[in-house]
Amino acid sequence: MASIKRLYTALTRPGPHRVLRGDLSYAGLDGVVYTPQSGYRLPAVAFGHDWLTGADRYAGLLEHLASWGIVAAAPDTGRGLVPSVLELSADLGRALEITTDVRLGQGRISVDRERLAVAGHGFGASAAVFAAAAPSLHPRAVAAIFPTATTPSAEQVATDLDVPGVVFSSPGDSTALRSNAIELAHAWRGCTLRVLGRSTSAGLPQGRRLTGFFGLPTSDRRTQRRVRALLTGYLLAQLVGDKTYRAFADPQVSLPRTETLEELPAPASTEEKVAALFK
Repeated sequence: MASIKRLYTALTRPGPHRVLRGDLSYAGLDGVVYTPQSGYRLPAVAFGHDWLTGADRYAGLLEHLASWGIVAAAPDTGRGLVPSVLELSADLGRALEITTDVRLGQGRISVDRERLAVAGHGFGASAAVFAAAAPSLHPRAVAAIFPTATTPSAEQVATDLDVPGVVFSSPGDSTALRSNAIELAHAWRGCTLRVLGRSTSAGLPQGRRLTGFFGLPTSDRRTQRRVRALLTGYLLAQLVGDKTYRAFADPQVSLPRTETLEELPAPASTEEKVAALFK
């Protein structure tokens, strides 16, 4: 069996499949879908975007997943100043319904209803947790990437969530005011926390952001590369059942470019998070 480090390196690169891009609006939902060129009974993931971040900013990640044989759909809804996490979670469910009900790629692509997942970044990560808790959706896995706090909170439904999942966080998330990664990991008994070394939540979307002009974190290729590899390996293990990548879903295995945790970090108080802003 190939070493984990070698598998990780391979997963940072595009997979063997040619990729097609489609428009979810043809099925009544604003958004995009990326698929392998062909294939039947494929796994699929619906991906939720962060606050004020369009689905197009994740094109590289979605295309990467499709190149490894995973249909990736991303609603482009909920982009207002005060979006509803519940509405975006419902649209994630709709996106998966479209991939399973509609033959994609001129009929040469179909999705297996038993191989579905939801994922998201920031605001969309919390939406993915709500989507997984919906009674109409039965995903096999959930991935919350640098999740942020929402109202209502994702922790409320995570306590009763029986779906396996992974929470990606950056080293500074434990005291970040908007982050709820640590709190979510404590509430969600079936999840694994992965702390990605030398990464930032703001680094995942592609392209320049206004925050960069103020000296704040912006698009970061290192973060994008690490998330692509770890997320792809996790989904291949959970959705495809490929034993080659089972270490990516094993909480007992330390993965490349992640920090080794002896136990879950304790959640920081609001006062501690506010104090961290002035350090």
